[in-house]
Amino acid sequence: MNDYWTITVELTIGFLGLFILTKVLGKTNLAQITPFDFISALILGELLGNAIYDEKISIVKVLFATTLWGLLMFSVGKITQKVNKLRRTLEGEPSIVIRYGKFQYTTMKKNNIDINQLLSLIRQEGYFSIQEVDFVILEPNGKISVVPHSDYDSPSRKDLKLAAKPSQLPVAIILDGKIVPGNLREAGIDEPWLKKQLQAKNITDYKDVLYAEWNKNQPLIVNKYR
Repeated sequence: MNDYWTITVELTIGFLGLFILTKVLGKTNLAQITPFDFISALILGELLGNAIYDEKISIVKVLFATTLWGLLMFSVGKITQKVNKLRRTLEGEPSIVIRYGKFQYTTMKKNNIDINQLLSLIRQEGYFSIQEVDFVILEPNGKISVVPHSDYDSPSRKDLKLAAKPSQLPVAIILDGKIVPGNLREAGIDEPWLKKQLQAKNITDYKDVLYAEWNKNQPLIVNKYR
């Protein structure tokens, strides 16, 4: 029984340590992490896992290993913000793999990406021929950015000589049957107005609403539980 208690305590402490490190290191999401970030996260997980299940290692050592590795990652992150050369080494830099519709073979070889992989990434962006693109940039996180050929680019309101239209940010005001008070205030609406809108849709209880979204000058979008 003591073994189970020890594992529980160490896992809990390890979880809290990783949670704190995540908050300290920032909110980079999985789509944005660089190869260095990915390897660092794997090593941190491996260190913590080995420390937890090795009976010879105490909780203090678990915390020490987690904190030390977190400090190293934090320090590298701060250094890369200030030293451009080191940033390029650790995080990589964008590479142009197609220029004016032509493959840049040397650049592709340097980045270990073949034509089939690149064409697959281009198709995922909605382009099915290299004639449709002028530039394709391979980003440090492995994704691509595409500059389409002018013949295949979507026209903007400016191109069509239409008046500019201000952008509006939709606001979620009900989530999982509960009002989000901060979003309600941000939208500039009150509960009486909201209840009236819901009643018009034959809804009398917030608990029946999975999701409700408000957008200025647009009807209230409501999704009920099914």
